[in-house]
Amino acid sequence: MANRHLARSVVLQSLFEGDMRAMSEEALLLAVRRNAAEFAPGVSDSSFMETLAKNVLAKRPELDMIITKAAPDWPIDKISAVDRNILRLGLYELLFADRTEVPAKVAINEAIELAKGFGGENSGKFVNGVLGSVYKELGEPGKDAVSKKKDEKFNIPFEKMPIVKLGGAIVYARHEGRVYLALVHDVFGRWTLSKGSLPDGADVKEGTIAKIREEIGIDITIKKEVASNEYVATHPEKGKMRKQVTYFLAEATYGPLTLKETGGLDKAQWFPVDEIADLNFYEDMLPVITKAITMIPKK
Repeated sequence: MANRHLARSVVLQSLFEGDMRAMSEEALLLAVRRNAAEFAPGVSDSSFMETLAKNVLAKRPELDMIITKAAPDWPIDKISAVDRNILRLGLYELLFADRTEVPAKVAINEAIELAKGFGGENSGKFVNGVLGSVYKELGEPGKDAVSKKKDEKFNIPFEKMPIVKLGGAIVYARHEGRVYLALVHDVFGRWTLSKGSLPDGADVKEGTIAKIREEIGIDITIKKEVASNEYVATHPEKGKMRKQVTYFLAEATYGPLTLKETGGLDKAQWFPVDEIADLNFYEDMLPVITKAITMIPKK
């Protein structure tokens, strides 16, 4: 079965691009195909992605009116572009999708997961509040329905959840007497750290070195472990899983960064350490980066 959550992520990215560039339907569909090929090559349900993107675009004036009524304190142009398009996508599925294929609760939960993954610190709560308000106005359709898939895959004890390991690095280099950090920029306007999922059984350090080389085209030498955390994530097809992320401080030689072509990132760049304070980071990255900077050896 196609990974619908990943497919929705591709649609969200394409809607975001379309919003920023005032794309026509034809241009939007081209963006969906390009992003699907780059960001979700394993997802073959292109018809679902293109139809969803096209329908959200067609219904956008109506969806925006509903958002304005459900969130009167937030004019549509004051809502962040990411949250705005998550709401459009979620509302379309909540109001207009076939409920036998997309039950109301699935539409809401999928939108909340997108908000947690791509939005800001409070995006999940905001999207939940707006869609929840509309859901109540609809009379809470399907409130008592129980999903067989949820029974089988979503009620897994913590100790039995599959583990997915990820590795990332705070990469630094010295150049002309200054210390620089290599950062990557995503399509949602945030600077973050290069990282990725590791193959099953891979050594975390070796796997991280390979991921950094693959993503930004440089070789690194790992110096120290900076931070690690574990959290529970919900995959719409596979159910709950434990994601274990380890971040390392790593040194590299200052030189050109070559970003791997993906749908999620749009640039990689070196920044002097003393100039990163004003960059737009994800909130959970700031403590990791700050700690890493204090660990960089002095010369």
